[in-house]
Amino acid sequence: MKKSFYLLSIAFFLMNFCGINAQESDENLPADYKTRHPIYDYSEKELNNTDSIPDFESKPNPLKISGTVFLSDGVTPAKDVILYIDQADENGDYELKKEFKKRYVYHRGWVKTDADGRYTFYTFVPGADRYRKALKSIHLAIKEPNKIEYRVYNFIFDDDPLLKNSCRKRMARHGVDSILKPEKRDSILVATKNIILEPHSPTYANN
Repeated sequence: MKKSFYLLSIAFFLMNFCGINAQESDENLPADYKTRHPIYDYSEKELNNTDSIPDFESKPNPLKISGTVFLSDGVTPAKDVILYIDQADENGDYELKKEFKKRYVYHRGWVKTDADGRYTFYTFVPGADRYRKALKSIHLAIKEPNKIEYRVYNFIFDDDPLLKNSCRKRMARHGVDSILKPEKRDSILVATKNIILEPHSPTYANN
């Protein structure tokens, strides 16, 4: 009996000790943690050029998006570029969670392009926003080395009934190429989308 009580006491102490550490760990967060863009919130110290969105394997339409990121000349591969995506679930709802009192979209991911500018996301086809009747979208943000993050456009889907011809023409006039055309390969949809970086992306003031 005394031994059981002793073990329980140790377990209780460890639980409380770990709990205290977890509470104290948020003190080491950057001062702008709650307001900064989520592109900076990746947990791994070293990103690679492939990432999987949470739950992608269990969703109805798993999707692989891959391609090459090029510099603004459209020819030179851009290495060490961080790409961040987030999206709604298959029903068009954004599942929100909270960490250190900061809310974030659960279905999200980060990659950093390799030396050849290549990247791959394993995700799934999101549902349309039922309230705003918006296109099915995967939101993209980009962070080039020594530059400020910026949003460019959303990945949208060629078979989306809300994607009207007028919208396609308007995108073409502005040189926007963000339409995905997934093809079924075995048990997964596959889409290729190359990205050309903006010629005048924002830089840090001290650069």
